[in-house]
Amino acid sequence: MLARSPGPVGVPEWVLPGGGMEHGEDPYGTVRREVEEETGYRVEVTGLLGVNSTRRTFPARLGRSVDHHGVRLVHEGRITGGGLRDELGGSTDLAAWRPLDAAADPVRVRMVDIGLRPWRERPAAGRVESA
Repeated sequence: MLARSPGPVGVPEWVLPGGGMEHGEDPYGTVRREVEEETGYRVEVTGLLGVNSTRRTFPARLGRSVDHHGVRLVHEGRITGGGLRDELGGSTDLAAWRPLDAAADPVRVRMVDIGLRPWRERPAAGRVESA
């Protein structure tokens, strides 16, 4: 299951359903909320597959640059209800089941590869390098 994002330069790119955690929100609640918002499906989280850490510096805006540290949790789940639909007015505009080989579509974010790696490889410690 992938969602399509407009992309930073207007070129649509495929992403994994997901997003930021609200302050005070349980990580599993974040997974359920984000998947339902972006795909229409209600899910049960069945496992934590991996953790990825990334740090980037964004160019100066309003006089200062931003040092961003992201911790990405990759979960596995199963659909418990709802139905496939596109997100309206959000960060994505299309949700679709895509074959795994289609996940190699060149117009995708790196997080798709980072997210698929622990699903395929099941690393013992759960650490997923950005590569």
